[in-house]
Amino acid sequence: MPITIASIMNLMGPDMMVILLIVLLLFGAKKLPELARGMGRAVKEFGAARDEVERELSQSSPSAATQAKLLNKTSDRSATTL
Repeated sequence: MPITIASIMNLMGPDMMVILLIVLLLFGAKKLPELARGMGRAVKEFGAARDEVERELSQSSPSAATQAKLLNKTSDRSATTL
């Protein structure tokens, strides 16, 4: 079961309804779809950025290890020739 803000803050039933009613009164019925759309885009963008960072980290880790191995081999070769 995915963790949501409502489950983290233990907001169920009547509590959530009161919060939604306050949001409706503050922003109005016409503004709510725009707010929801904007929040959806923000969540999607955050997820894409997180995935990109994870991908870069997973790609950089093996290449960094490979570079370290190459440096060790090079330094070993130069040490034996001196």
